[in-house]
Amino acid sequence: MTATGFIRQLIVSSRPVSWINTAYPFAAAYLVTAREIDLTLIVGTLFFLVPYNVAMYGINDVFDYESDLRNPRKGGAHGAILDRSLHRPTLWAAALSCVPFLIFLVTVGAPASWVVLAVSMLAVVAYSAPPLRTKERPFADSLTSSTHFFSPAVYGLVLAGAAWSWQLAAVIVAFALWGVASHAFGAVQDVVADREAGIASIATVRGAAWTVRFAIAAYAASGLVMLATSWPGPLAAIVAVPYLVTVWPYRSLADAECGAATRGWDRFLWLNQFAGFVVTLLLIWWWALTS
Repeated sequence: MTATGFIRQLIVSSRPVSWINTAYPFAAAYLVTAREIDLTLIVGTLFFLVPYNVAMYGINDVFDYESDLRNPRKGGAHGAILDRSLHRPTLWAAALSCVPFLIFLVTVGAPASWVVLAVSMLAVVAYSAPPLRTKERPFADSLTSSTHFFSPAVYGLVLAGAAWSWQLAAVIVAFALWGVASHAFGAVQDVVADREAGIASIATVRGAAWTVRFAIAAYAASGLVMLATSWPGPLAAIVAVPYLVTVWPYRSLADAECGAATRGWDRFLWLNQFAGFVVTLLLIWWWALTS
């Protein structure tokens, strides 16, 4: 395969439609804390936009190869089926694309930020790669996946020197619950393929219907936790509603029909854009109130 072809496969593998889901939390958290656009914000945002996703999803596609071969949704927005010949180059690309950014971020950060960044990167690797491979440890899989998304926000806050309060902690807890719910629902559509590949995810172990109901509970809890945040944070509870509406129809889904959940997952990908829009408006409002 040519270099251009490999880069194209690497980009497909990194799920460009989801890049914003990791870059935005860091950028928003850092900006509302530091209240200025500086080099650290730019470099950190670029890191969580591209290299972070190249690593997270590239590693996943390498170690999920057997499952992906059996999964009809792979090959587009849901990720690439990486030929075996691309596995080693993908792992090298993931590492080499991250290293320069990590060096910079460690240089400009304090020890507390190093710890958060280390946890974030450990979660990226541990979810898919042995020996931890939490993807095959029910409940740990959802928590690790959630860490992929809320840890950039925690990192941005710590890096910028945020003053922590229980209201701020509640925002992170709500974000974490959203991540747990999203992973659980996302795993439902792969029940058949994962079982055929011998992968024990939360959905393959607990079943499609149970896992969907677990996701519903986690989304609802996420919205309820936001009610405990400082104004206008409670308004963000409405963000949970469209997710609940999207997931609810699948609450009795049979394992054999798990592929039907992909329709809900496709809507989920666009719901994230709506959620980001609402959160942005609320952050602007909060900025104005606290300026």
